Amino acid sequence: MNKVFPEGPSNDRTSAGAKGAGRHRLGCSRAGLCLSASLLLLLAMLAALLALVAVLGLPPRTPVAQACMTPANRTGFLCHDRIHCVPASSVCDGTRTCAHGEDEDEALCRNVPHSLPNFLLASCGDRASWIYSDQRCDGVNNCGDCSDEQSPVSECPACGPGWWRCSPTLFKYCDCIPRSLCRDGRQDCADWSDEYSCPGP
Repeated sequence: MNKVFPEGPSNDRTSAGAKGAGRHRLGCSRAGLCLSASLLLLLAMLAALLALVAVLGLPPRTPVAQACMTPANRTGFLCHDRIHCVPASSVCDGTRTCAHGEDEDEALCRNVPHSLPNFLLASCGDRASWIYSDQRCDGVNNCGDCSDEQSPVSECPACGPGWWRCSPTLFKYCDCIPRSLCRDGRQDCADWSDEYSCPGP
C-alpha cells in the first residue's frame, strides 16, 4: 500500500521561502532608504558649506604679508609661523630665511619692487630709486645720494653712540662713520677727527 504524504511540509518550505524573500526585499528597501538619507544629508552639508563660502569669501591661498620689528628695532617681514621677523632687506634676496621660505615666495618676488608690500620699501631722493625700509637711517649711503640718511627725504636722528659725526671721506657714509673706524691709522673723516678727536669704540 502506497503511503501518501501530505504536501503540508513542502508547502511550508515554499511559504517560508516566500516570507524570506519578502524579508530580503524589505531589507534592501530599508538600506536604500538609509543610503538616500545619507546622500541627502551630505548634499545639505555641501550646500551649507557653499553658502558659507559665498558669504565669507574664500580664504587667501597664502597669509597676507605683515610687518614686524626686528631685534635691532628695524622694519621686518613676519614669517608665517608668526614668531620670526626677517629684516626687510632679507626679503627676495635669493636666500630662504623663513622656515618655509615665504620670504622668497614667487608671488612676493616676481616683480620687485612692485610686488613687494609698501612697508618693505623706502624712497630715495631720485624717485626712480628705492631701498628696503630697514636700510633707511642706518648710517650707510644706500641711495647713493645720502637721501636715505638726510633731510628733506629722511628725518633721521643724529649719529647714535656707535657713530662719530664728521664729513666722511668714504662714499659709503653720509654724516657719520662707525666708531670702529676711529683711531685705526687711516683717514675716514675729511678733518682727520677720526684719528685725533674720536675716542674710538
